Amino acid sequence: MSTYHEEMKLKETKRLREIQQELPPFTQTFFRGIAQTVSPKSRLAYAYDLRIFFRYLYEEHRTLGGVEPKDFTVECLNQITAEDIDCFMEYLSYYIRPDHENPEYAAEMHNDEKGKSRKLAAIRSMFKFYYKKNKIAADPAALVDTPKIHEKTITRLDVNEVANLLDAVETGEKLTGRQKAFHEKTKKRDLALTTLLLGTGMRVSECVGINIRDLDFQNNAVRVTRKGGNEVFLFFGEEVREALEDYLEERKTAVTKDEKEDALFLSSQGKRINVRSVQNLVKKYSSGVTVKNISPHKLRSTFGTNLYQETGDIYLVADALGHADVNTTRKHYAEVEEYRRRMATSKIKLRKD
Repeated sequence: MSTYHEEMKLKETKRLREIQQELPPFTQTFFRGIAQTVSPKSRLAYAYDLRIFFRYLYEEHRTLGGVEPKDFTVECLNQITAEDIDCFMEYLSYYIRPDHENPEYAAEMHNDEKGKSRKLAAIRSMFKFYYKKNKIAADPAALVDTPKIHEKTITRLDVNEVANLLDAVETGEKLTGRQKAFHEKTKKRDLALTTLLLGTGMRVSECVGINIRDLDFQNNAVRVTRKGGNEVFLFFGEEVREALEDYLEERKTAVTKDEKEDALFLSSQGKRINVRSVQNLVKKYSSGVTVKNISPHKLRSTFGTNLYQETGDIYLVADALGHADVNTTRKHYAEVEEYRRRMATSKIKLRKD
């Protein structure tokens, strides 16, 4: 695994320990218990979600209200019912997140169905763990229904928009005067990065983790670290190769913050570019060529759509995108699948040649 991903795991582990200080002490056994099967990133997400849950209990629960999370014991979980968790799901629709050090910075928070589902998953995991360990008498979280997810139409770029986006990155003609001042310095990097995202469908987190040594031009492939830590090679076409090679000539002379820095894509400060910077980069260029709200994930959707339209192989698309379950892929590309079925039936002739 690359140094970048090792560093990210270390940061996530450190942050997890910090958040645990705000949770009931007994939850440490839960996080230790799931450490072998759940990634540091997912455990950190669980910690954030459970922090909200215990704050809610402190503020709202009929018997546990006023009990500080640090004073919770595992036996306190026996006082929580399925109805209490249902009430928490409703609470998540709108609540105020306090900032105890700066009260004026308290934030209004909203959760959609997906946000609620993620938080329910964390609560279920915790209750299931302690129920299996015979630490609590029941598992009320198992009785709570998962919020129904209303799938949104997938936003993707059409063929002309893809060409226009790459033209905008290459020429900078759609940028503001201030943006154009920086464009000449970054256009080769930006074009290589955007072309790579569109040409492979990789996640933005995978993209920023690429090192120069991960490139294999003999096979037109790049090594990335997938969710869960698995390393795979993604293959790319000649357009991606040309953009990468053009950028690498410039990258050889780049001044880096650390002389040992092997990151493929660098920020203007000479450090590895981060996810937020890539998101801003994509938004900057795409806003001039389409009214659609385009993010790196939308470029991933564009790749998946194009690959499915070309091959009709949902399993190939699932593999290329790194989906563990092909049903995830099928759900995202159901619209394309319906179009292909409609076109196929139009080819069938019954009475006419």
